[in-house]
Amino acid sequence: MSARDTFAYNVTNSHSQKETSEYNSVPNQLESDHVQSVSHEVLNSDKAQRMAEFFSFLGDANRLRILSLLAKKELCVSDLAAVLNMSESAVSHQLRNLRAMRLVTYRKQGRNVFYQLHDSHVLHLYQAVAEHLDEQE
Repeated sequence: MSARDTFAYNVTNSHSQKETSEYNSVPNQLESDHVQSVSHEVLNSDKAQRMAEFFSFLGDANRLRILSLLAKKELCVSDLAAVLNMSESAVSHQLRNLRAMRLVTYRKQGRNVFYQLHDSHVLHLYQAVAEHLDEQE
C-alpha cells in the first residue's frame, strides 16, 4: 500500500470509527425517533437507480457543453458543431442521447433541426449545478 493509500485508509477509518462511536452514544429511544421521522422519506431503490443513471449520463463533458449552449438559446446541429469544434455527426450522436433522456427536444424548420432544452426543469438543474460550482471557486 502506498503512502497516499495508507493516508486515505487511515483518514477513512478514523472518520468512520468516530462517527460510529458518536452514533452509538445516543440513547436508543432518540435514535428510533430520529430514524422514524425520516424513514418514510428515503428514496426508493428504483428511483435511486434511475437518478444514478441520469447523473452518470451527465458525466460527459461534451453533453454538458451542448446543454450549456442550449440553456442560452435554441440552436441547430451545424451551429452547435461550429461553436463546440466538433463534427456534426458527433453532435448529432450526443443530441440523440440527450433526447433519449428527455433533456432536449427539437423542432424542424425546412431542412434544419433546432434543439432546445426539454423544459424548465432541465434549465433549473443546469443553472443550479453551474451556480453551485461557481460558489466553490
